[in-house]
Amino acid sequence: MSYLVLARKYRPQTFTEVVQQDHITRTLTNAISAGRMVHAVLFSGPRGTGKTTVARILAKAMNCENGPTPTPCSSCRSCREITTGSDVDVYEIDGASNNSVDQIRDLRENLRYMPAHSQYKIYIIDEVHMLSIAAFNALLKTLEEPPAHVMFIFATTEPQKIPITILSRCQRHDFRRIRIESMTQHLEKICGKEGVRIPPESLWLIAREAGGSMRDALSLLDQVMACCDAAATHEQVLEVLGIMDRKIMFDVSEAVFRQDVPALLEIIDDTYDKGHDMKRLYADLVEHARNMLIIKMGGIDKLVDLPAHELDRIKDQTRDVPVVFLNQIFDLLFREEAAVKLSAQPKLALEMILIKLFQIKPALPIEELISKLDALQGAAQAPTPQKAEGFNDSAAPPLFKKNRPATPESSAVAEQAKPFGITPESKDRELESTWKKIVDIISEESPALATLLANSALKTLTDDLLEIEVNGNGFNINMVKRKKNMAILYKIVSDFFGKEKKITITGRLVSGSHNHEKKDVENRQKQDALNHPLVADTIEIFNGKLIDVKVR
Repeated sequence: MSYLVLARKYRPQTFTEVVQQDHITRTLTNAISAGRMVHAVLFSGPRGTGKTTVARILAKAMNCENGPTPTPCSSCRSCREITTGSDVDVYEIDGASNNSVDQIRDLRENLRYMPAHSQYKIYIIDEVHMLSIAAFNALLKTLEEPPAHVMFIFATTEPQKIPITILSRCQRHDFRRIRIESMTQHLEKICGKEGVRIPPESLWLIAREAGGSMRDALSLLDQVMACCDAAATHEQVLEVLGIMDRKIMFDVSEAVFRQDVPALLEIIDDTYDKGHDMKRLYADLVEHARNMLIIKMGGIDKLVDLPAHELDRIKDQTRDVPVVFLNQIFDLLFREEAAVKLSAQPKLALEMILIKLFQIKPALPIEELISKLDALQGAAQAPTPQKAEGFNDSAAPPLFKKNRPATPESSAVAEQAKPFGITPESKDRELESTWKKIVDIISEESPALATLLANSALKTLTDDLLEIEVNGNGFNINMVKRKKNMAILYKIVSDFFGKEKKITITGRLVSGSHNHEKKDVENRQKQDALNHPLVADTIEIFNGKLIDVKVR
């Protein structure tokens, strides 16, 4: 065929043309200049990162008429024949199809012959990890002490499969994945040479799809150029390559921030109808969540490989979103990743996980939590008088002292609860109705506390007092009186009536005998002692352990 694909047409011919493998090309250049080039080299790394290309450049550098030189002329006989792959002194062997011990023995027999017209006889073995163990063993001695005119260059994508005895006889160089930015710049240069106009965001998308492989990126660019001739729009590139538009990631995050479930489901359904892979979509969403979190935390350089327009858009989108909330989103998506990857219906799994995002309540920043805990500790240690059976308003945690304005319903209930002009029967009915409404609210916010208050009753309701009679044993009553539960109760009552009220807890024991009742009283006294703030502070300060409680 007359057409030469871009990956071959623009293959680097010198070390300086190799893209983003400076740590390798610099080492090889210095070694050649200093006359310290070893006889066996191993190139390892992902596909399409330049292993075979650098091997050919190294062969040219060693066999150039001006060499060994780090800058081969590319015009002498050896350089031209190595470039075209017709040099009789440079053997390119596929390790996958020449992996038997007999073939390695034949190679070893040919080593003793001098090169035809070059300084070195060079063997480039690609995918060397495919050789059999017997073949590796046959190569050991020759690899360690080859003839002076022989050089080995190995290339592999899986160095862990090569025996350690072979690795120890080679100088190893690890190739890195090519960064999207470097790849995009290289694609722009090629488009300029080919006279093709492709939007920068499309080139970035091609580079991203290549996954660090320059060969894959050039193959995708070939496909776009074949379809779109001299110019291509971003929409055409997306259609030709079947790639998801990055705009989908921002649409999903915007729907989550706005709490717009219908819009989110519509985005997922539209993406599914276009034939995109739901598992790939989820992986992109996880990466997008991670990028938003990193950018919000102030880390951009080398941490987020995104074009400038996406960086600006993420900054605008997350300007009013707390870091803690972004971390919650990223944590949920990352933890649920296996559910999508292993699901037989990834679209449904994806929708289920994304709907969970709407159930996340933004957590308070750690600084605010610490300040509230400090305020809570100060309130608990303050010497404020309180009744044995009551809950002091001043000891309530500051976290719950945010009162909502009084609603018409709460004001009406408070007005009706006044003892003047009300008969005992109507008063009991009002108390029962009011208490039922309060318990319904408690059930939504704290089911555990609602269980403790089962069969309880509202005995007294005045302008500044709320007396609750708890039915059950002493343990049940003491559990209600715990600071955490009383704080919840205090908040709900304050929000319901639109003002702060003092809460008193009384008990209605249901024991069948006097002894049992006495025992419950003692247990209650012990529990009161255990729950006392001074006892808890003493245990915490001295790192102590409570052994027993004695009742006088």
